Amino acid sequence: MKKDIMAIFAVVIIVIVLIMGTDFQTVEEYYLTHTEDITDDSKTVFMTIECKTILDNMEQLEPNLEEFVPENGVILKRTEYVLREGDTAFDMLERVTKSNKISMEYSGSDSNQYGTAYIEGINYLYEFSCGELSGWMYSVNGEFPRYGCSAYKLKDGDEIVWSYTCDLGRDVGCEWEGTYE
Repeated sequence: MKKDIMAIFAVVIIVIVLIMGTDFQTVEEYYLTHTEDITDDSKTVFMTIECKTILDNMEQLEPNLEEFVPENGVILKRTEYVLREGDTAFDMLERVTKSNKISMEYSGSDSNQYGTAYIEGINYLYEFSCGELSGWMYSVNGEFPRYGCSAYKLKDGDEIVWSYTCDLGRDVGCEWEGTYE
């Protein structure tokens, strides 16, 4: 009887040690913490988040937001991330900002007329934070898509840049003819 109690006690101790030493994660937590686990067969994309245009427009920036504008205008330098099947530009932004602890707010596709996610703010810099023509835009491989980020399916090797514009995109290289007036 004493041997049985000692054996049960030993098993309980082993189980407790195993449980305490194991890092349990949800699927979402796993994907957030393993965005940079790149292997030879991984499909990847590159992402940059920048707000350089604000540096030339600091006089328009709302008070007390200066601390959120990095000295060089780069919030997230160009970094390679694992691309998962079906990822959109929005999926990557959401995962990358969460894993890098960068604030990001958006309205969902059910909240606007376009049926896609709309990025309201990144790193506490929001639409209209730096003038009436300011807000966030994205480009993929140097092109500014004419549709929302949650509709843009990414592919291996894509280069995504999230840029803060102070002039409806003109200051970040977006020239959509006839759409400004």
